[in-house]
Amino acid sequence: WVRVPSGLFARAAVGRRPDHAGGVVPRGGAARSAALRGGRLVRARRLSADPATTVLLLEAGGDDRSFLIRMPLGFLKALGKPRFTWGFQTEPEPHLNGRVLPVPRGRLLGGSSSINGMFHIRGHRADYDEWRDDFGCEGWGYADVLPFFKRSETNFRGETEYHGGSGPIHVREIDTTHLLEAPLRQAAVAAGYGETEDYDGAKAEGFARGQVAIDPQGRRDSSARAYLRPIVGRPNLTILTQALARRVIVEGARATGVAFDHKGQTRRVTARREVILSGGAYNSPQLLMLSGIGPAAELQALGIAPVHDLPGVGRNLIEHPRMAMLFKATKPVTFLRELRLDRAVRHVLNWALRGKGAFANQISTGTILLRTRPDLDRPDVQLLCNPIALTADLWFPGWRKAGTHAFYITVCLLRQKSRGTVTLRSADPTAKPVIRMNLLDRPEDRETFRGAVRAVRRIYRTEPQGDLTGEELIPGGAHVSDDDLDAALRQHVAITHHPVGTCRMGHDPLAVVDPRLRVHGIAGLRVVDASIMPTIIGGNTNAPTLMIAEKGAEMILADTRQGTAA
Repeated sequence: WVRVPSGLFARAAVGRRPDHAGGVVPRGGAARSAALRGGRLVRARRLSADPATTVLLLEAGGDDRSFLIRMPLGFLKALGKPRFTWGFQTEPEPHLNGRVLPVPRGRLLGGSSSINGMFHIRGHRADYDEWRDDFGCEGWGYADVLPFFKRSETNFRGETEYHGGSGPIHVREIDTTHLLEAPLRQAAVAAGYGETEDYDGAKAEGFARGQVAIDPQGRRDSSARAYLRPIVGRPNLTILTQALARRVIVEGARATGVAFDHKGQTRRVTARREVILSGGAYNSPQLLMLSGIGPAAELQALGIAPVHDLPGVGRNLIEHPRMAMLFKATKPVTFLRELRLDRAVRHVLNWALRGKGAFANQISTGTILLRTRPDLDRPDVQLLCNPIALTADLWFPGWRKAGTHAFYITVCLLRQKSRGTVTLRSADPTAKPVIRMNLLDRPEDRETFRGAVRAVRRIYRTEPQGDLTGEELIPGGAHVSDDDLDAALRQHVAITHHPVGTCRMGHDPLAVVDPRLRVHGIAGLRVVDASIMPTIIGGNTNAPTLMIAEKGAEMILADTRQGTAA
């Protein structure tokens, strides 16, 4: 394990006794990746389980051994640390008053699964049936993907119809003992939104206690910790950090390897079987375009010789837009109490020594999946409810004044209609991609947000939660009309850090990969990450990305056995 400050990124490829150049590595092939929730580490584990297959895993960031990464509550600080993230940001957003939005993506082993909020949710079963029925993605309906969701997890419920009991990722419910669950659950039911005991089971709607990827020792169960760490000694797996992928090497119409920078030198590695990209929605299209695979005219304008004209690369960027809502609490009963310095020190020690307590947890009271209109076939909004303002910090009498006791709600649109793009800034592999979210471009998204804000107000003003809910601070109770709410949206909407769709799966002219995740028109090359999603799923994207990686690994191994590799 090597601790390094930065780089771009690359991830994994497979081959049987591959060639290599420059004396870089003793085995493997190579590929590019960003840092999206560590799906590449899933494949490294599954592919290297075959001793006849060699795998090279390239990572530009460092290791994941900071306590801010391991301690679940540390994610609130880790997200803002430059040494853990790539520092991406959007271009000025035309429908958000020209604001530039930060886009934190994990730059370390485990990718964004090492810095995210650990929520584990799959989305609605109809999301996956839609991939199959509307986009022609055979083998990606709910019944097809459920076994791979189960394979990835050890659920606290054990092995059931919907859950796995022996997978690498430990999934447990949030301990809401001190998070004021009861009044919010009762208010959601009384307001007409219902409840469910398992949003990944038979009913994916209503109030539910959140499920998170935290292991029995109270540590974040990222893909690095769950999938990679147990296999680092495998002789057919090589891991390189501080490795910046420059381009996929394409000979004829076949990907044969990768050029990458490592320790001040540009090197090349050859894969006899396949190159696999796992950069996520920003960096997988970026590397494809740097390699000459993408919209030919755009590439030529940047001085990149087109290898294959694939116009859909970088299109169809989808994110879950979010808006924060904030209410004062009428009583000093929120989680802010636990941030008093002496209590916080006890919580850290309890976590470090026993893997228990308030800091071995998430701070979500619950999540509410709701429909803003009764005619919808599934929820279109997710509320992530927290009994504390996310700007809260440590405090102690005489040292630092306590913040405001408050309730913070992330209002998340699950099925936005607006679409963005990822393009190249230049032919320089170290240049950050150009990210245009184009949020709120479609009027349907603004309408859904208005309905969501009104739903939050209804829930938080309903008893018994209503007794605890005071003044509305964001967006403010004076924002009532459609025009007022639209103005608030332009001021406050940001992203939930769930990017997908820029190398989408399908058969039409704008599809980038086929349903076996093979890049159209280029042999020996696959994309296996959240960028292949045709549409975004109705929930946090970590669990679906692990599923894609599990399913992708099985496809690769099956094709290899049958002699039909990409």
